[in-house]
Amino acid sequence: MDSLISELKSRIIEALNLEDLHVEDIDTNAPLFGEGLGLDSIDALELIVMMEKFYGIKLADASQGKAIFRSIATMADYIEKNRTK
Repeated sequence: MDSLISELKSRIIEALNLEDLHVEDIDTNAPLFGEGLGLDSIDALELIVMMEKFYGIKLADASQGKAIFRSIATMADYIEKNRTK
């Protein structure tokens, strides 16, 4: 799981062009939206595309996104249980 978390952090930095951040700067349990990384709805769309591209996960219900994208930890847990790639 630790390698997946590190990989997710790297992919998020790359996908969202967060050049000022490094993997170690991102708290695994911090919120991705709001006070944590401060992501917005456009960033959420990028995360959905990233999950489909790299892990074969399609969100059937957009309302799931809020729970899945709460933090890196919740994303990693969801990917671990649902990945097809």
